[in-house]
Amino acid sequence: MSQATDAAKVAVLGASQHPWRYAYRAVELLRARGYQPIGINPTLTELGDVPLVPAVKELPPGVDTLTMYVAPERSRALADEICAYGFRRVIFNPGSENPALARALQAQGVEVLEACTLVLLATGEF
Repeated sequence: MSQATDAAKVAVLGASQHPWRYAYRAVELLRARGYQPIGINPTLTELGDVPLVPAVKELPPGVDTLTMYVAPERSRALADEICAYGFRRVIFNPGSENPALARALQAQGVEVLEACTLVLLATGEF
């Protein structure tokens, strides 16, 4: 995948600087597969050379996919921002499932997956 395309831009909600966290692994694997990850975390100030924003509404334009690594309680508070952005696809990783948000996104024509980003990347299905 060309890194110049918008489809290559993937936002990671709940990005982490801790290597044992799945969100950290997702950022690393996205990079390894040629995607442009952008971390979203209001408390993180640095994520190496990966761009980082404190909120969904602070993302640059053109991010294709949002992959979620936050609990449903957190995504409920962010639902309006997530729905307003205009993602083509949102992936709810295990433990982040939020049926109400998924329905709202689907009503807008957003592709919604309940899947593991790491597995999708490893199997070439991302």
